[in-house]
Amino acid sequence: MNGNVSPAPFRIRSLTVSVYLPTFLFAVGQGAVIPVMPLYAIEIGASPAFAGFLVALRGIGTMAFDIPAGIMVSRIGERWTMLIATAVLFLVAIGIALAPHPLVLAPLVFVMGCTWAIWMLARLSYATDVSPLDQRGRVLSLIGGSNRIGNFAGPFLGAALAAVIGTDAAFYLQALLALAAALLIFAVVRETGAETAPAHASHPVLGVLRDHAGIFATAGLASLAIQVLRSSRQAVIPLWGDRIGLDAAQVSVIFGLSSALDMTLFYPVGIVMDRWGRKFAGVPCLLFMALGMLLVPLSGSYLTLLLASLLVSFGNGLGSGINMTLGSDFSPAAGRGEFLGAWRLVTDLGTAGGPLLVSAIIGLGSLAAASVVTGGIGLAGAAVLAFLVPEPLRRHRAAAPAPGA
Repeated sequence: MNGNVSPAPFRIRSLTVSVYLPTFLFAVGQGAVIPVMPLYAIEIGASPAFAGFLVALRGIGTMAFDIPAGIMVSRIGERWTMLIATAVLFLVAIGIALAPHPLVLAPLVFVMGCTWAIWMLARLSYATDVSPLDQRGRVLSLIGGSNRIGNFAGPFLGAALAAVIGTDAAFYLQALLALAAALLIFAVVRETGAETAPAHASHPVLGVLRDHAGIFATAGLASLAIQVLRSSRQAVIPLWGDRIGLDAAQVSVIFGLSSALDMTLFYPVGIVMDRWGRKFAGVPCLLFMALGMLLVPLSGSYLTLLLASLLVSFGNGLGSGINMTLGSDFSPAAGRGEFLGAWRLVTDLGTAGGPLLVSAIIGLGSLAAASVVTGGIGLAGAAVLAFLVPEPLRRHRAAAPAPGA
């Protein structure tokens, strides 16, 4: 009798407590500590150069643990991997708040980056397992939106605590939010059942990369281009603002308005991805971001730079969740954790490589050339995604069995 009962239909709101709320809490904590990290390091005796190195060290920790995080997901499951990430972050944040010397910060900040990689990978794998293909775009765009809102709110909350209590208060806030996320995951998240299936056993990473080399060489490059644009704009736009005589307050307003536009688009983008396909979001994302970056060197005033920045942010908003969705769609049942770990590494390389590319081009040429080159990368990425990457939604629908088969 029970075998004839159909499973309950999937509802996106069912992920509110298990995915979206922990994502928001995690993002608020990260957003609160990232701006104050170098200031806190200087407070306890670090040099400005060492404080800058700590910021980079967090990103290095994330990249270093992308693939190990995928292996963890395959071996112990998504629920326990997320719990480990949030529990370790709780301990790390407390350790940073109590750190007596800058040298103590370095390993803790590195581990903080590792926890981010673990959390992101496990959350993506879990969302992939529980969401059907025709709703996955909305599921993952909402994850991206929750993360963006948290990162937007976190710095304001961290700044308020730093002003009232002290800089270390931001890290205690992060610890508290990580603990709250861990309790939610422990209480609500259940194993999907995929972790115990033979297809989800651990697989050699090199074998997974070899088997899906074509996807990484096409869709992976498009995702890399998106991340290069996203990270490059954070360097190019403020530097160009300084070049044309804007002060810090004006540049901050440009970023604030751009972020507000960015955050309004994530759910409509999810609908577009689910109804018409991933390319209908990914290609315009790259094109608008590229066009905005190409227009930055042509701006000579506050208004024109604002318009170029808004164009970049509009494109970025159109790509809310696109990298996660593409990785989820192309991830195989066999070796999903390892595939997603490699996918995360590709996108993180773009995040880290964008500012480095800008710096190198500025050193060899000019700031205008850096903006034009990153815009060109966006155009190339749009062409790759449009013409070389199979549409994941169409590909999966074609592979699905006919009704009654």
